[in-house]
Order: sequence, then C-alpha cells, then structure tokens
Amino acid sequence: MHCDHRDSAAAGPGTTRAAARRAALLPLLAALAACGGGSAGESPQELALRGRQVFRFDTFGDEAFWTGKLKMHEVIGQAVDPTTALAVGLKVDTDALPAAVVQGIRDGSVDLHSPATTVTLLKLGAVVGLQGTVQAVNGKDTLTQVGVTCALCHSTVDDSFAPGMGKRLDGWPNRDLDPGAIIALSPALPTATKAVYTSWGKGRYDPRFNLDGKSKPVVIPPAYGLQDVHRITLTGDGDELAYWNRYVAVTQMGGLGTFTEPRLNLSVTNGTVDLVTGKLPALQAYQLTLQAPPAPAGSFDAAAAGRGKAVFEGPGRCASCHGGPRFTDANTTLHPPAASMVEPETPSYAARSATRQYRTSPLAGVWQHAPYFHDGSAPTLEAVGQRYNEKMGLGLSAQQIADLAQYLKSL
Repeated sequence: MHCDHRDSAAAGPGTTRAAARRAALLPLLAALAACGGGSAGESPQELALRGRQVFRFDTFGDEAFWTGKLKMHEVIGQAVDPTTALAVGLKVDTDALPAAVVQGIRDGSVDLHSPATTVTLLKLGAVVGLQGTVQAVNGKDTLTQVGVTCALCHSTVDDSFAPGMGKRLDGWPNRDLDPGAIIALSPALPTATKAVYTSWGKGRYDPRFNLDGKSKPVVIPPAYGLQDVHRITLTGDGDELAYWNRYVAVTQMGGLGTFTEPRLNLSVTNGTVDLVTGKLPALQAYQLTLQAPPAPAGSFDAAAAGRGKAVFEGPGRCASCHGGPRFTDANTTLHPPAASMVEPETPSYAARSATRQYRTSPLAGVWQHAPYFHDGSAPTLEAVGQRYNEKMGLGLSAQQIADLAQYLKSL
C-alpha cells in the first residue's frame, strides 16, 4: 500500500475493550510529564483531565457564531426534536441523564418528538458536542445560547442504551453526523450556501469551504492513536495537534482567538479576547491519551490475517509507507498528490492545504472507521486493497487482497 487518508463508522465496544483503554491511559498520562504545557504544580494526569473537559464541553466562546450569527438556538428550540437530532447524527450521553429521564425514555413518557425535550437534554449537558444555555422565559425553559465543542465531530457513543444513546467514546469519529445538514438549518445562510452544505452527507465535512469557497468534503477523521504522530492532519499541515486544534477552534467552530497561516496567506481573528490559546496544551494532552480501539474478538480471520501480514510487508508494498509502530511515515515524509489513491480530483484537497501534499495515515484502529480514503470512496478494506492493486499495478490475486483486508481489520 501507499499513502492516503483513511478514516470510519462508529461501532460499540465491549466491556473488555473499554477496560483495556482505561488501563492504557495510565502509562500514557505518565509519558505526558515530558511534554510540559501544564500550570505550575499541575501533574500530567491533571493536565489531561482538564483537557478532557475542554474536549467535551468547551466552546471557546463560539456561541458568538452559532448563536449570534447562525441563530441555531432558535432553530433547535423551535424545530429540532430528539428524533430529528438523532437522525442527523447527534448523540446523547446517557451518563448525564437522571434516572427519571432514563426511565421516561424507556417507558415513552418522555416525548422524543418534542423540541422541548431537546432543550431539556441540552440543559442536562447530555447532547454530545453541543453546549446550551437554558433560561426561564415567561415560565418556560428556553434555549438562549448554543455552541459546539470538539466532541461534536470527534466523539460518538456506544449505543448501549439505544441507537445514538449510550456512553461516550471520545476520539471516535462521528460518521453518523451530518454537519452540513445541521449548518444548513440556519436561517442566516443564503439558499446557494445551504445547498452546498446539504450536499456533503453524513460523516463528511469540508474544513476549508468557508475560507476558499470550494467544496470537497472529507471524511471526519478519528482523534485517537495520535501519540508520537507529529503530522496529524491528512495533509500534514502542522507538527502537533495544537496546530489543528487552533485552526478548527478559530476558523471552523468560530471560537474567540486567532489563527494565522502564512503558507495560505490566512489570518483569522474572532472577537477581542483569546479563549483558545490557553486551553491548547491541556486539550492536546488529553487527545494524546486516546488509544485506537483494538479489533473486537472474532471480527477477523486470524489465519487469513497472518497471510495478509506477509502481503502487507511484501508484494502489497504497504509497509514502505505504513511502517513502524504507528504504521505511518508521516513524521519524516509527505507525499505528492499523485501518490494518493484519490487524486486527481477536482478540486484537489491537497492543493487547498498549506503543504499541498498528503501524509500517510496511521492504521491502528482502521477496522473501526469505514469508509476509507480522504473522500470516503472505498466502502471496505477489501475495496482499499483493490484500489491499490489497480492503481499501482501490484498484481495481487483476489485471495491476497482478501487476506490483506483481514490483516488490516486486525490492527
């Protein structure tokens, strides 16, 4: 295999995998001690825990955009019931729900077809990635402000209560989410702009459309498995997570702060205060604790995976780019658009980036986040292998491609 962005449909983990992730958290927190960035006297564990709060609940003041400009609080409060919210991929954190609400959902006494229920869920802080301010207006709970957090796109739930409802899975890309359809609900956008947003579909987002006016949505990437990977975007624009976190917080979420990128002749400042910079060290520290989920037991053929490993390291030529413990050469190498399994494309996603190149995506947890390539054009890992075989003239047999897919499913 060669290089491209591969990213993801959400799937619920078992108790064993969740416990394994929690156990893996401790040594990673200890490793953060060398990273610095915390407040005086703050331990690595405290820094990461503070970052978890930022990741899950901090809007960076982006209510100025989502409320002040897009008027999303009005749309949600008047027209978005929980059934509609779940249909566009929003998730509910059941750990945030009181027992009475959980029981009410079970027995049907909580109306999932009423926007007032959505307002209640926001008041409880139970809608993953959305933060709402709810105040009593004329004796009625009213949503007066709404903002978004990192968790909107980069968390999902395990569906342990119901589809779209369960315990949080931070770092898992929400491929059920339809960001474009959500944004297009805004009454402040012109019809032509809404049409672009609604064309993207679930699990896809273009983080440059609002800056250059071109539309080429990419699949929402995972935010896990990035420890020791220094180029974390699909085009390798920055050398650490904090670069992209700042980019997204300011230019996409509408957070209050500044992002400057001379390579793109880009400088964006929102507001007169900086609510982003001081939170970046903790946010990055937490994200670096997020481990790629191990493949579920029984989800792949072990014998075939063993044969596929030989294909990966041999005739498939995958290891030439997907090498090392993180299965990527991103720390040392970026690749030209011609090396992508998606290019040539119009518009070229790489051409709109700061590097104008692509990085090799890490493969740990690749089983979890179909579809693949940065445009999501390969629905399965078998399709990924076939694309490489055809484009690179590898001469792999159908059996070798099938075995290779089983190996990738095991990572």
